[in-house]
Order: sequence, then C-alpha cells, then structure tokens
Amino acid sequence: MALIESLAIPLGTRMQSFSLKTPGGQSCDSAQFFTPQAKGLLVAFTCNHCPYAVAVWPRLIRLAGFAEEVGVQTVAINPNINPDYPDDSPENMTRKIKEWGIPFPYLIDETQKTAKDFKAQCTPDIYLFDRAQKLAYHGRIDDNWKEESKVRHEELKDAIQALAKGQAVSLDQKPSMGCSIKWRS
Repeated sequence: MALIESLAIPLGTRMQSFSLKTPGGQSCDSAQFFTPQAKGLLVAFTCNHCPYAVAVWPRLIRLAGFAEEVGVQTVAINPNINPDYPDDSPENMTRKIKEWGIPFPYLIDETQKTAKDFKAQCTPDIYLFDRAQKLAYHGRIDDNWKEESKVRHEELKDAIQALAKGQAVSLDQKPSMGCSIKWRS
C-alpha cells in the first residue's frame, strides 16, 4: 500500500457537486446537504481496507456526531470500487456501515469521477466546506492517525467548531495521509 499525502488545494475553492448512490442503491445528491440551516459539509474520501482509514473511522464517526450537533453534515465517499480490492465492494461497505454504526451516508464513487473532481489522493482525504460550499479546511483529522491515545491536537474538530461559530478556520492545515486511491486504468 503506497503512502501518499493529500494535495494542497486553495482554501475558498468551490465544492464540486456530486450525485452518488449508497450501497443500498439510494441516490444522494450533494445539494441535499446545503439546507438553509446548514453551516457546512464534511466530506471524507475513505474506504474499508486501508489501515490509515480503518484507524480513524471511529474518530470520524464521533466527529460526525459533534459536527451534526453544531450544524455541519457529514458524508463519506468510497472511491476504491475496484475488482482488485474486494474489501471495498458495496457489499462490504454495507457490512461496515452496520459493524461500525456509520450514521451518515457512505457513498459509492464507482466511476471515481467525484474523487477526481475533488482532487482526492488518499484514504482518508478530508474536506470541510462552509455554507457557501467553499473549502475551509483540507487536512488531517488529528496529529496521530495511528494511536488515538496519543492525539494532542484535533485539527478537524477545531476547524468544524470554528466554522460553526462563524470564525476563521486556522490556516495551519497539515495534509491528510493514507493509502493511495486505487485508480482504475
């Protein structure tokens, strides 16, 4: 598994719209997250098999709960729908949704177009957009992906909190890192 970091994307970049399906076949459009009361949207490109993604899934789920409390929605997108990676199949996504208790949409990016539109590189690759659909944060969840007990700085939580309060999100954003997206040729 190739370790790779997320790309530097200019803050303020407008979010690319998307329309994807859940493993159960329900359509999910990005516009549905931007209701008048919504303060933002957390988008996580992730998967089931990458050790980096697996290590932070519990934190992502907890952060989504915190985010929802302050008016920020969450969606996860799996770009690794690839026959060479059966752990990331829609069937296994359904199992993980149940096993991990994922309370937000976990969507299939079968064509990988959405990942390409976002310039996603790794799993996890984290984006936080404000209510105007402009990028406010693109970085790691916290300062220790491997050992949650050693986390000292929860950068994503701080960004969500600032966004929800209408405050400036810190410009000190460290890239996310993880396994490379399994691009189809």
